[in-house]
Amino acid sequence: MKKVKPRFMFVLNFMPFFVKASAGSYWYTVSTGGFIFVNGQEFVHYKSSLKKMVPKTEWIEKTVDPEYWEREKYLSFTTILYLSGVHILQWVYGCEWNEDTEEVTGFEILGYDGRDYVAFDLKTETYIASAPQAVITKHNWDRDKTRISYKKYFLTQECVDKLKNFVNSGRKSLMKTVPPSVSLLQKSPSSPISCHATGFFPNVAEMFWRKDGEELHEDVHKGEILPNNDETFQMSVDLKLSSVKPEDWERYDCVFQFSGISPWVNTPESHD
Repeated sequence: MKKVKPRFMFVLNFMPFFVKASAGSYWYTVSTGGFIFVNGQEFVHYKSSLKKMVPKTEWIEKTVDPEYWEREKYLSFTTILYLSGVHILQWVYGCEWNEDTEEVTGFEILGYDGRDYVAFDLKTETYIASAPQAVITKHNWDRDKTRISYKKYFLTQECVDKLKNFVNSGRKSLMKTVPPSVSLLQKSPSSPISCHATGFFPNVAEMFWRKDGEELHEDVHKGEILPNNDETFQMSVDLKLSSVKPEDWERYDCVFQFSGISPWVNTPESHD
């Protein structure tokens, strides 16, 4: 049985920034939205009427230095584009920490006018241009070794330290689990059979098809974990029927599992 390692993710998402060109540096002011998520839970949001980040839970308000919210009001970047008029920049960064293995990963992604623009690759310590217009930015930022060094430090140390602090302070809330409702669905007799789980929390879970107790990898399509509108999640994994003989149905089952919790198992013979 595959075990899901406990891990925690910190994500800060600012959107949009309204960008106005000027000489030298560019300043970006958060106008309508900014969010901080830990393990899929929103704990901080940007309140436009107050023009600052506002904690949504008591424990995170006590955990973070009040000056932190003020520092997040304004962000400064060196030249990104030669701009004219007003444009929209979206910026997302975060880090992930596996509590068992101490493995750490980090990311930073920037979007420009609704499209991916440039992203930082922590493994290669370089930027990846997602659009032709971003190539100049990529080369400029790749040459800036001070910037690269700081990004690596921030994503692997400062961000992770914040994440660990959040986890230690809000562990009870972060470690809560909401079990899923699991069902087997099929659109037509010849279509794949879909194992669908919804209403679960957190979004760190596994779902897969088995045959004779062994996980299947062929003739299986696993969908992404998607958010519901009530802060829970849903996901599906499909099995192609063409690979299954009717008399073999009892050998197959679908498994949903959180780490350290007994799995939810559905068999194809129970679907409509």
